[in-house]
Amino acid sequence: MNNDLNLAVLIDGDNIPSKYIKEMLEEIAKYGNPSIKRIYGDWTKPSLAKWKNVLLEYAITPVQQYGYTTGKNSTDSAMIIDAMDILYSGKVDGFTLVSSDSDFTRLATRLREAGMTVFGIGERKTPNPFIVACDKFIYLEILQKSEIGNFSTSTKQAKSKVDRVTPKVVNLILSTISDVEDEEGWAYLGEVGALLLKKQPNFDARNYGFKKLTPLIMSIGEIEIGRRKNPKGNGNLIYVRGVS
Repeated sequence: MNNDLNLAVLIDGDNIPSKYIKEMLEEIAKYGNPSIKRIYGDWTKPSLAKWKNVLLEYAITPVQQYGYTTGKNSTDSAMIIDAMDILYSGKVDGFTLVSSDSDFTRLATRLREAGMTVFGIGERKTPNPFIVACDKFIYLEILQKSEIGNFSTSTKQAKSKVDRVTPKVVNLILSTISDVEDEEGWAYLGEVGALLLKKQPNFDARNYGFKKLTPLIMSIGEIEIGRRKNPKGNGNLIYVRGVS
């Protein structure tokens, strides 16, 4: 991912708890510069009071959207209209859509059709159609440092509710290695990680209790790790292959 992207960060305030704000913005900064930060909701509602307390600190612009009809989410419409206005302004290279609502599936698809990079951020309850419509999707639960901290792996898994590395996950990684391997069966780990995201946008080593992809790979007995000198600079490149 290009971390020089200018990003528009659009937050569904009715759908996302404010407790994630610090870690969420730190995560977004890994992928680009959040040049536009807006949050949408009906600010007359008491449920958004906690968000009001952090908006100024994090320079997020609140957008008022009244709920005109009971049972209809007008916040979605406001976000979608703003997203299209920002798209046509030509001021950004990508979007971060922060919501757990599948109503933004079509928006993510449309933005990518226009050549935008789209990151999605939401809770684990997010429906799969929205997840796969994004280039990369990050679960909010894995970002909370207060939950993850410096616990041992077993304690970390218990506290942050991480996923198990199931045979299905192992097969996904092995098949991805096979897709990009050389004649000797070795695959550059950077290419493996990029292809994993294309196949499954919510794939993230942190979902399984690991900080990065390398230690996740090292935990899988069916995969061998090798290192080669980087021809373009110092250090080594990590390569992996399946153990037959």
